Amino acid sequence: MADHPSPDSQLVRVLGTRELTANIVNATIGAGIFLLPATVAAGLGPAAPVAYVVCAALMILIVLCFAAAGSRVSLTGGLYAYIEVAFGRFAGFIAGVCYLSTAFFSVASVATGFAGSVGVIWPSLAEGIQRATVLCALFGGLALINILGVKPGARLVEIITAAKLLPLLVLIALGFWFVHPEYLRFSMPAWSQIGPVAIVLIFAFEGIEVALMPVGEVRNPASTVPKAILSALALTTLMYLAIQTIAQGILGPELAKYAAAPLAETAGRVLGNLGRLVFLAGGTISMFGYVTTDVLGTPRAIYALARDGNLPLSGILSRVSQRFRTPVVAIVLYAIGVTILSVNSSFEKLTVLANVSGLVLYLMCVAASFELQRRDVRMAGTPMRLPGGMIIQLLAAGGIAWFLWQAPNDVLVQIKVLGWATVFYAAQKLISRFTSTLRRT
Repeated sequence: MADHPSPDSQLVRVLGTRELTANIVNATIGAGIFLLPATVAAGLGPAAPVAYVVCAALMILIVLCFAAAGSRVSLTGGLYAYIEVAFGRFAGFIAGVCYLSTAFFSVASVATGFAGSVGVIWPSLAEGIQRATVLCALFGGLALINILGVKPGARLVEIITAAKLLPLLVLIALGFWFVHPEYLRFSMPAWSQIGPVAIVLIFAFEGIEVALMPVGEVRNPASTVPKAILSALALTTLMYLAIQTIAQGILGPELAKYAAAPLAETAGRVLGNLGRLVFLAGGTISMFGYVTTDVLGTPRAIYALARDGNLPLSGILSRVSQRFRTPVVAIVLYAIGVTILSVNSSFEKLTVLANVSGLVLYLMCVAASFELQRRDVRMAGTPMRLPGGMIIQLLAAGGIAWFLWQAPNDVLVQIKVLGWATVFYAAQKLISRFTSTLRRT
């Protein structure tokens, strides 16, 4: 298929492989890595690395499909844009609903955790108007930075990524000297044991859909997107395995007892009280880093949905500032929305539902990668071709289905959400046609 002109011509392509890789790593390595080692150890003990390998294997298949799709579609909107180009506006709308529901509730939940961490460090900010002020300042400041341009937002992501990864790298470098090998011996667990742990752990590998939103502002996306995706996954997987191994090797059977702060306890055994404090601060920085990446990426999803006429007030939401060349209205409204959610709600009950939405979105993108390849869509140069072709896509789809099977009740809830979204979409189209008819008459 011939190259398509981009509707994102107003945006500036300034992001390279380094910036996009940092954005993906920052979105993936979030607050979970500071908590999950204890959760995984409680389910599998020293066999915990098996769950990491299972999740990483599935994510390799999934991100190969992402990379293939991203090398063919260079529009802002990430996974939503890939699905919309492959299957049309309705499928793109459903993908946007999955993405936005995941993003809204996830970032609000993380922001609530961030405010709680700040409250531990400064108790006067833990409750009431002071806590609300922290959240308003968080989203207001990040919105302002991203309004000023995508480059400052990406630079902030790089800085936060470095600040978050530094203590983890220090723990990896020093922790191996304190590992007790006998704590790492295990026998292979049954699949029935791996499944319940993997359905939780897979979410530590998610977040890439947020980081891929600014693809319309990436230089040479046909090569940059695949390189960034695969590099980020490799870095993330190696770090997760190293951190789990060190925590297990140092704390042994006690690891599962430190559910609130397993890495802080591990660092305390290696570096003393200073190390414990550094990792408590590191968890807070990690949550802040997740929010910075989300505020960079998710408003671009709102912009992309509005750009394609799939939201009310699309003409307003798709506006790009002539001065800063950024989707200002989408950024401001998103910041206001997640601030209200964070101040007034807790999202523990909605976390699994948000994650199921993410897996459904991944499944749609895997299908889109096949369709884009079948039609040979090319928007930005020579695309990446999947090794093995359809085999990788089938394995990825089967793996996602297996993970969704672990949470059937939440899948049913997600089906209801998508059903209501379909009703909304149909009503919107009917109103639009009715309005057009009135204008003609």
